[in-house]
Amino acid sequence: MKMIVSGGGTGGHIYPALSLVEALQAQDKNADVLYVGSERGLEKNIVPEKGLKFKPLKIQGFKRKLLTMYNFKTIYLFLESVHKAKKIIKDFKPDVVVGTGGYVSGAVLYAAAKMGIPTVIHEQNSVVGWTNKFLSRYVDKIGIAFDEAKAQFPEEKVVFTGNPRAQQVAKIKSNFSWSEIGLQDNVPTVLIFGGSQGALKINSATEQAIPAFDDKNYQVVFVTGKNRFDGVKTALKDVKVNENIKILPYISNMPAVLPKVALIVGRAGATSLAEITALGIPSILIPSPYVTADHQTKNAMSLVKNSAAIIETEADLNGDSLVSKVDLLMNDDKRRKEMADNAKEMGVTDAADQLLQVCKSAIASHRK
Repeated sequence: MKMIVSGGGTGGHIYPALSLVEALQAQDKNADVLYVGSERGLEKNIVPEKGLKFKPLKIQGFKRKLLTMYNFKTIYLFLESVHKAKKIIKDFKPDVVVGTGGYVSGAVLYAAAKMGIPTVIHEQNSVVGWTNKFLSRYVDKIGIAFDEAKAQFPEEKVVFTGNPRAQQVAKIKSNFSWSEIGLQDNVPTVLIFGGSQGALKINSATEQAIPAFDDKNYQVVFVTGKNRFDGVKTALKDVKVNENIKILPYISNMPAVLPKVALIVGRAGATSLAEITALGIPSILIPSPYVTADHQTKNAMSLVKNSAAIIETEADLNGDSLVSKVDLLMNDDKRRKEMADNAKEMGVTDAADQLLQVCKSAIASHRK
């Protein structure tokens, strides 16, 4: 199969795309894949490192205030990117073009649909992004990871696939030991993690909670984010930190670490929830209030209503509330086990294969 994949800007769009590619390559040793991304997104570095062919397009998003020179430039760049995407598609001759979100996928998938190429988009969140909402009128098939997204698309095009990232994480065989960072393997461990860049409010609450965490019968791994590590260390310079607590700037092998985690405290991004449910990890979710349409809260509620997670708003978060909620679960093995089972039941560990089947279906529909 020849496939063009497009998704960019953030890891939430990029990693599902790469997981799909991995599944395709596992099924078809002769698969030929081209990734089309943006010049400024994370994909420009991540994708080539994976050994994939990469073509960049110059594109940007809209500002909320519509009648601005910036938005006129956005329209110009979109039209120019559509023109360039058509040339890329014509040269590569894909069997299918897949988009996983981000502005760049809007230009690529729109171009492909107008050229009569089989097209598939994947929506990772419970609230549909602007790009996928726009593309839904033109593409052949739509894969979703949350049931809540279905009503926001043309019903006849929608297939529930789950998030491809879940399959990738579920397949990882981990031999990680907590001893690698100076902790014990036989003690339950809580991971507090605000994302690769860190989250200021989560970090602040955890700093406040450190003295209370010192005397617990569980371990705490606090990942600050690279850019916030020095600030956290400064804030804690006069605070005693016991041996049951480790403060790290970043974990490079997170998928290998996650199977060892008894409880995770963090954001409710689509990729994080795909990993949590694939592995069956109980969670305390603190949705970011700074994302479009508050979609992380809606993502989180899908786990909460299935008794797989509890939620804490950033507005209510502080050191005391954090310790209280962590204690609630870490001191209740039975509830934590039930949450883990419920999370696992929500996980779609063959999601990439399912999305790949949707791609094959789109190709077949064009051959009729």
